[in-house]
Amino acid sequence: MNRNEWITQAARLQSADQPFALVTVLSAQAPTSGKAGDKAVVTPDGQIHGWIGGGCAQPAVIKTVRRALLDGQPRKIRIAPSDESAERDLGDVLEFGMACHSGGTLELFIDPVMPSAMLTVVGDSPVARALVGLAPRVGLRVAVVAQGAQAADFPDADTVLNSDDAAGVSARLSSPFVVVATQGRRDLQGLKAALALQPQGLWFVASARKAGVLLDTLVTSGEDPAAVARIVAPAGEFIGAQTPEEIALSVLTSVVAARRGRESSAPAAQAALTASMASAALTPSATAAAGSSSCCSTTAATEPKEAAKSKALAPVAASACCAGSKQAAGQAAATATDAVPSRTVEPALALAAVPASVKSSCCGG
Repeated sequence: MNRNEWITQAARLQSADQPFALVTVLSAQAPTSGKAGDKAVVTPDGQIHGWIGGGCAQPAVIKTVRRALLDGQPRKIRIAPSDESAERDLGDVLEFGMACHSGGTLELFIDPVMPSAMLTVVGDSPVARALVGLAPRVGLRVAVVAQGAQAADFPDADTVLNSDDAAGVSARLSSPFVVVATQGRRDLQGLKAALALQPQGLWFVASARKAGVLLDTLVTSGEDPAAVARIVAPAGEFIGAQTPEEIALSVLTSVVAARRGRESSAPAAQAALTASMASAALTPSATAAAGSSSCCSTTAATEPKEAAKSKALAPVAASACCAGSKQAAGQAAATATDAVPSRTVEPALALAAVPASVKSSCCGG
Protein backbone atom coordinates (compact mmCIF):
# COMPACT_ATOMS: atom_id res chain seq x y z
CA MET A 1 0.00 0.00 0.00
CA ASN A 2 1.27 3.44 -0.95
CA ARG A 3 1.23 5.58 2.22
CA ASN A 4 1.17 8.74 0.11
CA GLU A 5 -1.85 7.68 -1.93
CA TRP A 6 -3.86 10.23 0.04
CA ILE A 7 -2.26 13.09 -1.92
CA THR A 8 -3.57 11.87 -5.26
CA GLN A 9 -6.99 11.00 -3.87
CA ALA A 10 -7.37 14.34 -2.10
CA ALA A 11 -6.68 16.18 -5.37
CA ARG A 12 -9.12 13.98 -7.27
CA LEU A 13 -11.93 14.41 -4.74
CA GLN A 14 -11.41 18.13 -4.44
CA SER A 15 -11.47 18.66 -8.20
CA ALA A 16 -14.73 16.66 -8.32
CA ASP A 17 -16.11 18.79 -5.48
CA GLN A 18 -16.66 15.71 -3.29
CA PRO A 19 -16.45 15.76 0.54
CA PHE A 20 -13.75 13.87 2.39
CA ALA A 21 -11.71 14.04 5.58
CA LEU A 22 -7.95 14.19 5.94
CA VAL A 23 -6.97 12.01 8.90
CA THR A 24 -3.53 12.45 10.46
CA VAL A 25 -1.89 10.32 13.15
CA LEU A 26 -0.73 12.77 15.84
CA SER A 27 0.92 10.27 18.18
CA ALA A 28 1.29 6.54 18.50
CA GLN A 29 2.26 4.44 21.53
CA ALA A 30 3.56 1.01 20.52
CA PRO A 31 2.50 -1.49 19.56
CA THR A 32 0.66 0.19 16.68
CA SER A 33 1.04 -0.13 12.93
CA GLY A 34 0.22 3.54 12.43
CA LYS A 35 3.00 6.03 13.15
CA ALA A 36 2.98 9.74 13.92
CA GLY A 37 2.63 11.69 10.68
CA ASP A 38 0.82 8.97 8.77
CA LYS A 39 -2.12 10.30 6.78
CA ALA A 40 -5.16 9.06 4.92
CA VAL A 41 -8.10 10.45 3.00
CA VAL A 42 -11.38 8.97 4.21
CA THR A 43 -14.60 9.30 2.21
CA PRO A 44 -18.18 9.27 3.58
CA ASP A 45 -18.68 5.69 2.39
CA GLY A 46 -15.73 4.53 4.49
CA GLN A 47 -13.02 4.18 1.85
CA ILE A 48 -9.53 4.83 3.24
CA HIS A 49 -6.78 6.05 0.90
CA GLY A 50 -3.41 6.14 2.65
CA TRP A 51 -2.37 4.66 5.98
CA ILE A 52 -3.42 5.41 9.56
CA GLY A 53 -3.14 1.98 11.15
CA GLY A 54 -4.76 -1.41 11.03
CA GLY A 55 -8.29 -2.70 11.27
CA CYS A 56 -8.66 -2.02 14.99
CA ALA A 57 -8.53 1.75 14.50
CA GLN A 58 -10.52 2.04 11.30
CA PRO A 59 -14.12 1.62 12.60
CA ALA A 60 -13.71 4.49 15.08
CA VAL A 61 -12.09 6.67 12.42
CA ILE A 62 -14.83 6.05 9.85
CA LYS A 63 -17.56 6.71 12.43
CA THR A 64 -15.97 10.03 13.43
CA VAL A 65 -15.32 11.06 9.82
CA ARG A 66 -19.01 10.69 9.02
CA ARG A 67 -19.91 12.92 11.97
CA ALA A 68 -17.34 15.52 10.94
CA LEU A 69 -18.66 15.62 7.38
CA LEU A 70 -22.17 16.26 8.67
CA ASP A 71 -21.29 19.39 10.64
CA GLY A 72 -17.98 20.40 9.05
CA GLN A 73 -16.19 20.49 12.41
CA PRO A 74 -12.74 18.91 12.96
CA ARG A 75 -12.19 16.44 15.78
CA LYS A 76 -9.36 14.80 17.70
CA ILE A 77 -9.83 11.21 18.77
CA ARG A 78 -7.87 8.76 20.90
CA ILE A 79 -8.09 5.00 20.40
CA ALA A 80 -6.79 3.18 23.46
CA PRO A 81 -6.86 -0.42 24.81
CA SER A 82 -9.99 -1.17 26.82
CA ASP A 83 -12.21 -4.07 27.72
CA GLU A 84 -15.13 -2.01 26.41
CA SER A 85 -15.57 -0.31 23.06
CA ALA A 86 -17.50 2.62 24.53
CA GLU A 87 -16.60 6.18 23.56
CA ARG A 88 -16.04 9.01 26.02
CA ASP A 89 -16.04 12.73 25.37
CA LEU A 90 -13.12 14.16 27.33
CA GLY A 91 -13.61 17.72 26.13
CA ASP A 92 -10.63 18.23 23.84
CA VAL A 93 -10.58 14.64 22.62
CA LEU A 94 -13.06 11.86 21.92
CA GLU A 95 -11.76 8.57 23.31
CA PHE A 96 -12.68 5.17 21.89
CA GLY A 97 -12.00 1.92 23.68
CA MET A 98 -10.27 -0.72 21.57
CA ALA A 99 -10.65 -4.37 22.50
CA CYS A 100 -8.13 -5.59 19.89
CA HIS A 101 -5.31 -7.79 21.16
CA SER A 102 -2.62 -5.63 19.59
CA GLY A 103 -2.85 -2.94 22.27
CA GLY A 104 -1.21 0.41 21.72
CA THR A 105 -2.74 3.89 21.61
CA LEU A 106 -3.36 6.20 18.68
CA GLU A 107 -4.29 9.88 18.66
CA LEU A 108 -5.62 11.18 15.36
CA PHE A 109 -6.83 14.50 13.99
CA ILE A 110 -9.81 14.39 11.63
CA ASP A 111 -10.14 17.42 9.38
CA PRO A 112 -13.24 17.50 7.12
CA VAL A 113 -12.81 19.00 3.66
CA MET A 114 -16.19 20.15 2.44
CA PRO A 115 -17.11 20.91 -1.18
CA SER A 116 -17.39 24.57 -2.07
CA ALA A 117 -20.83 25.88 -1.17
CA MET A 118 -22.96 27.35 -3.95
CA LEU A 119 -24.20 30.93 -3.70
CA THR A 120 -26.97 31.81 -6.13
CA VAL A 121 -27.27 35.49 -7.00
CA VAL A 122 -30.62 36.47 -8.49
CA GLY A 123 -30.60 39.62 -10.59
CA ASP A 124 -28.38 41.63 -12.89
CA SER A 125 -27.74 44.80 -10.90
CA PRO A 126 -24.57 46.57 -9.73
CA VAL A 127 -24.81 44.83 -6.34
CA ALA A 128 -25.45 41.46 -8.01
CA ARG A 129 -22.38 41.84 -10.24
CA ALA A 130 -20.25 42.87 -7.28
CA LEU A 131 -21.40 39.81 -5.36
CA VAL A 132 -20.60 37.49 -8.25
CA GLY A 133 -17.07 38.91 -8.44
CA LEU A 134 -16.42 38.81 -4.69
CA ALA A 135 -17.95 35.48 -3.62
CA PRO A 136 -15.36 33.19 -5.29
CA ARG A 137 -12.63 35.02 -3.32
CA VAL A 138 -14.03 33.52 -0.12
CA GLY A 139 -14.38 30.02 -1.54
CA LEU A 140 -17.96 30.09 -2.82
CA ARG A 141 -19.08 28.82 -6.18
CA VAL A 142 -21.55 31.17 -7.83
CA ALA A 143 -24.66 30.71 -9.93
CA VAL A 144 -26.43 33.66 -11.53
CA VAL A 145 -30.15 33.77 -12.27
CA ALA A 146 -31.34 36.77 -14.29
CA GLN A 147 -33.77 37.20 -17.15
CA GLY A 148 -31.76 37.58 -20.34
CA ALA A 149 -28.38 37.18 -18.60
CA GLN A 150 -25.32 36.44 -20.73
CA ALA A 151 -22.53 34.17 -19.46
CA ALA A 152 -19.93 36.57 -20.86
CA ASP A 153 -21.15 39.24 -18.46
CA PHE A 154 -20.38 37.07 -15.43
CA PRO A 155 -16.89 35.58 -15.95
CA ASP A 156 -16.58 34.57 -12.27
CA ALA A 157 -19.82 32.55 -12.22
CA ASP A 158 -19.88 28.77 -12.54
CA THR A 159 -23.44 28.76 -13.87
CA VAL A 160 -25.55 31.43 -15.56
CA LEU A 161 -29.29 30.90 -16.11
CA ASN A 162 -30.93 33.42 -18.44
CA SER A 163 -34.45 32.82 -17.11
CA ASP A 164 -35.89 33.47 -13.66
CA ASP A 165 -38.81 31.09 -14.12
CA ALA A 166 -39.18 29.44 -10.70
CA ALA A 167 -39.84 25.91 -12.02
CA GLY A 168 -36.90 26.03 -14.41
CA VAL A 169 -34.53 27.40 -11.80
CA SER A 170 -35.40 24.74 -9.20
CA ALA A 171 -34.99 21.99 -11.82
CA ARG A 172 -31.48 23.12 -12.78
CA LEU A 173 -29.98 24.42 -9.53
CA SER A 174 -29.42 23.34 -5.96
CA SER A 175 -28.05 26.03 -3.68
CA PRO A 176 -27.95 26.44 0.10
CA PHE A 177 -27.57 30.23 -0.07
CA VAL A 178 -29.41 32.73 -2.26
CA VAL A 179 -29.19 36.51 -2.51
CA VAL A 180 -31.86 38.38 -4.46
CA ALA A 181 -30.33 41.61 -5.76
CA THR A 182 -32.78 42.50 -8.51
CA GLN A 183 -33.00 46.15 -7.37
CA GLY A 184 -36.30 46.99 -9.04
CA ARG A 185 -36.05 44.71 -12.07
CA ARG A 186 -38.36 41.68 -11.78
CA ASP A 187 -38.22 41.71 -7.99
CA LEU A 188 -41.22 39.45 -7.47
CA GLN A 189 -40.14 36.93 -10.11
CA GLY A 190 -36.66 36.84 -8.59
CA LEU A 191 -38.01 36.21 -5.10
CA LYS A 192 -40.25 33.41 -6.36
CA ALA A 193 -37.27 31.79 -8.10
CA ALA A 194 -35.23 32.07 -4.89
CA LEU A 195 -37.97 30.49 -2.79
CA ALA A 196 -38.27 27.62 -5.28
CA LEU A 197 -34.69 26.61 -4.41
CA GLN A 198 -35.69 26.14 -0.74
CA PRO A 199 -32.33 27.47 0.43
CA GLN A 200 -30.85 27.35 3.89
CA GLY A 201 -30.40 31.14 3.80
CA LEU A 202 -32.14 33.74 1.63
CA TRP A 203 -31.31 37.46 1.60
CA PHE A 204 -33.09 40.28 -0.24
CA VAL A 205 -31.24 43.52 -1.03
CA ALA A 206 -33.92 46.19 -0.56
CA SER A 207 -35.18 48.74 1.90
CA ALA A 208 -37.31 47.44 4.76
CA ARG A 209 -40.46 49.12 3.49
CA LYS A 210 -40.08 47.84 -0.07
CA ALA A 211 -39.29 44.36 1.22
CA GLY A 212 -42.38 44.42 3.43
CA VAL A 213 -44.65 45.18 0.48
CA LEU A 214 -43.09 42.47 -1.70
CA LEU A 215 -43.08 39.82 1.02
CA ASP A 216 -46.77 40.48 1.68
CA THR A 217 -47.39 40.10 -2.05
CA LEU A 218 -45.57 36.75 -2.06
CA VAL A 219 -47.81 35.41 0.69
CA THR A 220 -50.92 36.73 -1.06
CA SER A 221 -49.83 35.00 -4.27
CA GLY A 222 -49.67 31.64 -2.52
CA GLU A 223 -46.06 31.28 -1.34
CA ASP A 224 -45.49 29.48 1.95
CA PRO A 225 -45.74 32.12 4.72
CA ALA A 226 -43.12 30.33 6.83
CA ALA A 227 -40.63 30.33 3.94
CA VAL A 228 -41.33 33.99 3.19
CA ALA A 229 -40.82 34.89 6.86
CA ARG A 230 -37.29 33.47 6.71
CA ILE A 231 -36.21 35.95 4.01
CA VAL A 232 -33.70 38.38 5.52
CA ALA A 233 -34.37 41.95 4.41
CA PRO A 234 -32.70 44.37 4.44
CA ALA A 235 -29.79 42.09 3.64
CA GLY A 236 -26.29 42.47 5.00
CA GLU A 237 -24.38 43.37 8.11
CA PHE A 238 -24.35 46.98 9.31
CA ILE A 239 -20.94 48.22 8.19
CA GLY A 240 -21.84 51.65 6.81
CA ALA A 241 -21.96 50.36 3.22
CA GLN A 242 -22.66 52.88 0.45
CA THR A 243 -21.23 51.65 -2.87
CA PRO A 244 -22.46 48.49 -4.65
CA GLU A 245 -19.17 46.80 -3.78
CA GLU A 246 -19.49 47.68 -0.09
CA ILE A 247 -23.10 46.51 -0.03
CA ALA A 248 -22.02 43.24 -1.66
CA LEU A 249 -19.37 42.85 1.04
CA SER A 250 -21.92 43.44 3.80
CA VAL A 251 -24.27 40.84 2.32
CA LEU A 252 -21.45 38.35 1.81
CA THR A 253 -20.54 38.74 5.49
CA SER A 254 -23.98 37.40 6.40
CA VAL A 255 -23.61 34.53 3.94
CA VAL A 256 -20.24 33.53 5.40
CA ALA A 257 -21.68 33.68 8.94
CA ALA A 258 -24.51 31.36 7.90
CA ARG A 259 -22.11 29.04 6.12
CA ARG A 260 -20.00 28.74 9.26
CA GLY A 261 -23.05 28.12 11.42
CA ARG A 262 -22.82 31.44 13.19
CA GLU A 263 -25.71 33.78 13.81
CA SER A 264 -25.31 37.15 12.17
CA SER A 265 -26.73 40.39 13.52
CA ALA A 266 -28.94 40.92 10.46
CA PRO A 267 -31.89 38.76 11.66
CA ALA A 268 -31.95 40.61 14.98
CA ALA A 269 -31.87 43.97 13.23
CA GLN A 270 -34.61 42.81 10.89
CA ALA A 271 -36.79 41.70 13.81
CA ALA A 272 -36.30 45.03 15.57
CA LEU A 273 -37.09 46.91 12.38
CA THR A 274 -40.21 44.86 11.68
CA ALA A 275 -41.50 45.30 15.22
CA SER A 276 -40.74 49.01 15.07
CA MET A 277 -42.62 49.45 11.81
CA ALA A 278 -45.59 47.48 13.13
CA SER A 279 -45.68 49.70 16.20
CA ALA A 280 -45.48 52.83 14.08
CA ALA A 281 -48.28 51.62 11.82
CA LEU A 282 -50.64 51.38 14.81
CA THR A 283 -49.89 54.92 16.00
CA PRO A 284 -52.39 57.51 14.69
CA SER A 285 -49.75 60.22 14.41
CA ALA A 286 -47.47 57.91 12.47
CA THR A 287 -50.31 56.95 10.15
CA ALA A 288 -51.12 60.59 9.49
CA ALA A 289 -47.47 61.38 8.85
CA ALA A 290 -47.17 58.48 6.45
CA GLY A 291 -50.24 59.65 4.58
CA SER A 292 -48.86 63.16 4.19
CA SER A 293 -45.45 62.16 2.89
CA SER A 294 -45.99 58.71 1.32
CA CYS A 295 -43.21 56.26 2.22
CA CYS A 296 -40.58 58.95 2.65
CA SER A 297 -41.59 60.01 6.16
CA THR A 298 -38.89 61.57 8.32
CA THR A 299 -40.93 61.92 11.49
CA ALA A 300 -38.15 60.63 13.70
CA ALA A 301 -36.09 63.71 12.97
CA THR A 302 -38.78 66.02 14.36
CA GLU A 303 -40.54 63.97 17.04
CA PRO A 304 -39.40 64.00 20.67
CA LYS A 305 -36.89 61.30 21.51
CA GLU A 306 -39.39 59.49 23.75
CA ALA A 307 -41.76 58.99 20.81
CA ALA A 308 -38.98 58.10 18.41
CA LYS A 309 -37.51 55.33 20.57
CA SER A 310 -40.33 52.89 19.82
CA LYS A 311 -39.97 53.30 16.08
CA ALA A 312 -36.48 54.67 15.63
CA LEU A 313 -35.48 52.32 12.86
CA ALA A 314 -38.60 52.55 10.67
CA PRO A 315 -38.21 56.19 9.59
CA VAL A 316 -34.65 55.49 8.51
CA ALA A 317 -35.77 52.83 6.06
CA ALA A 318 -38.65 55.02 4.96
CA SER A 319 -36.61 58.15 4.35
CA ALA A 320 -33.98 56.19 2.42
CA CYS A 321 -36.61 54.21 0.55
CA CYS A 322 -37.86 56.63 -2.05
CA ALA A 323 -36.74 59.96 -3.43
CA GLY A 324 -35.73 61.44 -0.06
CA SER A 325 -32.33 63.09 0.04
CA LYS A 326 -29.25 61.64 1.74
CA GLN A 327 -29.43 64.53 4.18
CA ALA A 328 -32.90 63.46 5.33
CA ALA A 329 -31.72 59.89 5.64
CA GLY A 330 -28.73 61.03 7.65
CA GLN A 331 -30.93 63.04 10.04
CA ALA A 332 -33.16 60.02 10.61
CA ALA A 333 -30.11 57.83 11.15
CA ALA A 334 -28.79 60.24 13.77
CA THR A 335 -32.08 60.07 15.68
CA ALA A 336 -32.14 56.27 15.43
CA THR A 337 -28.55 56.01 16.62
CA ASP A 338 -29.36 58.20 19.62
CA ALA A 339 -32.33 56.02 20.50
CA VAL A 340 -30.51 52.73 19.89
CA PRO A 341 -26.83 53.44 20.65
CA SER A 342 -25.69 49.83 20.33
CA ARG A 343 -26.62 49.46 16.64
CA THR A 344 -25.28 51.30 13.63
CA VAL A 345 -28.06 52.16 11.22
CA GLU A 346 -27.02 52.61 7.63
CA PRO A 347 -29.63 54.33 5.46
CA ALA A 348 -27.14 54.25 2.62
CA LEU A 349 -27.61 50.50 2.35
CA ALA A 350 -31.32 50.88 1.66
CA LEU A 351 -30.75 53.94 -0.53
CA ALA A 352 -28.07 52.36 -2.68
CA ALA A 353 -30.02 49.12 -2.96
CA VAL A 354 -32.80 50.79 -4.94
CA PRO A 355 -32.05 52.24 -8.39
CA ALA A 356 -32.80 55.92 -8.90
CA SER A 357 -35.43 55.02 -11.46
CA VAL A 358 -37.57 53.22 -8.91
CA LYS A 359 -36.83 55.12 -5.69
CA SER A 360 -39.91 57.26 -6.06
CA SER A 361 -42.18 54.24 -6.44
CA CYS A 362 -40.47 51.64 -4.26
CA CYS A 363 -43.34 51.53 -1.77
CA GLY A 364 -45.52 50.11 -4.46
CA GLY A 365 -43.13 47.22 -5.22
